[in-house]
Amino acid sequence: MSKNAGPPIRQNTRRCVAFAGTARIATGTLSEAAGAARQRLDQDPSTTILVFDRETAEVIDLDLRGSVQDVVTRYAAAQAPARETGTPKRGRPKLGVVPREVTLLPRHWDWLARQPGGASITLRKLVEAAQRSSATAAKARSEAAYRFMSAMAGDLPDFEEAARALFANDLERLETFAWQWPRDIVDEVVMYARRATSS
Repeated sequence: MSKNAGPPIRQNTRRCVAFAGTARIATGTLSEAAGAARQRLDQDPSTTILVFDRETAEVIDLDLRGSVQDVVTRYAAAQAPARETGTPKRGRPKLGVVPREVTLLPRHWDWLARQPGGASITLRKLVEAAQRSSATAAKARSEAAYRFMSAMAGDLPDFEEAARALFANDLERLETFAWQWPRDIVDEVVMYARRATSS
């Protein structure tokens, strides 16, 4: 390798799951899921494709134009962080620090100014503490589970009862209502639900 090649580019670790209709066709990186989606569309252009972020269960809007290789290359490139060139940016770009405006009341700024390390460090610590909060994490995971269920099983039998069981953290009851759904959907729902109910 050339000495001027620079550091290796690492792909984003975002995990995804792709469905064609009710069948799970891929799990993995965004480029892998997008490639599988393009391949399935080549086989059956009428297939409904949905790709979900496996952490949040948000549906990812994909550009599936071109060949399978075109799509894989497009999303592999999109996932790779750009190398730094030109004038160094303010802040700490290597750490992923992004400068944005924060609007607070004067008393909030006064309090932040008195904290060790200053406002930025204190705000980061507060955000990280909130992210670690078990209540906050549990709520986010339950919302992700419900988001996936709504998208993939909203029209299926006993959806409302299954949703109630999800929010009651009753996995056994959830599976009782979901047993008649397509197997891949059930497996994914249970995966999300287990994460939501885990401590």
